Amino acid sequence: MTDKPLVDCCSSPGLLPFEQAMANMLALITPVTDIENIAITETLNRVLAEDVVSPVNVPPHHNSAMDGYAVAATSLTEQNLTLNLVGRSMAGAPFTGVCQQGQCIRIMTGAKMPKGCDSVEMQENCQVDGEKITFAQIKKYGAHVRNAGEDIAIGQPVFSKGHRITAVDLGMLASLGIENIKVVRKLKVALISTGDELKAPGQVLNEGDIYESNAHFISGLLTKLNIEIIDFGIINDDKSAIENAFKQADELADAVISSGGVSVGDADYTKEVLASLGQIDFWKIAMKPGKPFAFGKLPNSVFFGLPGNPVSALVTAHQLALPALVKMQNAQAIKRVTIKVKSANDLKKSAGRIDFQRGVLTVNEQGETVVNSTGSQGSGILSSIAKANCYIVLAACQGKVAAGEMVTVELFDQYLQ
Repeated sequence: MTDKPLVDCCSSPGLLPFEQAMANMLALITPVTDIENIAITETLNRVLAEDVVSPVNVPPHHNSAMDGYAVAATSLTEQNLTLNLVGRSMAGAPFTGVCQQGQCIRIMTGAKMPKGCDSVEMQENCQVDGEKITFAQIKKYGAHVRNAGEDIAIGQPVFSKGHRITAVDLGMLASLGIENIKVVRKLKVALISTGDELKAPGQVLNEGDIYESNAHFISGLLTKLNIEIIDFGIINDDKSAIENAFKQADELADAVISSGGVSVGDADYTKEVLASLGQIDFWKIAMKPGKPFAFGKLPNSVFFGLPGNPVSALVTAHQLALPALVKMQNAQAIKRVTIKVKSANDLKKSAGRIDFQRGVLTVNEQGETVVNSTGSQGSGILSSIAKANCYIVLAACQGKVAAGEMVTVELFDQYLQ
């Protein structure tokens, strides 16, 4: 009996593995290096061009965590729990004297700790009789005191270069007294949709027409990356018009994204025009949805060619184009969260391509975290992803899945929510 060669179930003749396509693309991406110095109020979703180190302590001074009375812990003994009230310390109006042994200071939350005080007792544990304050117990040193630099110490690294600024980060920067900060300049991305059958929302559909939707969700993704969008709208299937659009897009933008016209059977001018303008690879990727994908370089920009079917366009934009654009922004790479859960449904799958099926992560009646399919997974069914909150990621080697089996789920990130 002769040995037969092993057949790799992951092998898909003529198809580029998803991971290889990603690696090839990222290897050709050059990040922008231009820097802008702007007010922090303008930095939401912008990318830091340098590390941020705290110039101050946060909080800047020892302060009270309670409304109550500030004391030196040594002033309170078993024999003497009554102290003399000699002043007040309010937020923004601190006590300027020195609290001596046997004395205490009325203090409010956030107020600076007076000199001579190291502890605070909450007002509920004190009895007031004129200027005499009786404490219910001896206080431990440092009780209810927030120390200077407890949150952030002077010189402490706060954010790293490449960090994308969030709403919470704006507050952090303001708490450090930072007014302006250096960020990477905004990317400019041109969007082009081609096809005689495409109509903008609001227009009347003629026989065979469809509404153009791809540019709208791609714009939404790009907006969350704080990218400047140059929308060329819908270009009819006219070679001269398509060529002019791509030439203008290349002159104005860092990247050009089009949808449609990248599969083998497409009978339009997009491929012909791109081949004449730059170096574009038309890949058939071992992924579902989204097998046809184009990537390459025009004279002044990079090009991403997405499939025309809406779900295919959205998944390839999210899984392939977005990581590349993030690298172009000189930003830290996207880290997506994956978990293992039970599938609540049988899932159809043939070995050979990684499959990004759409699902809803939820908790069943038994209290288990499970994932439900959103139903039909056709590449033209945009509602399948509109109803989803995650991908059910089925590896290239994997076949069909029975309900109850464990599957990998990738949670939708902030760009899809």
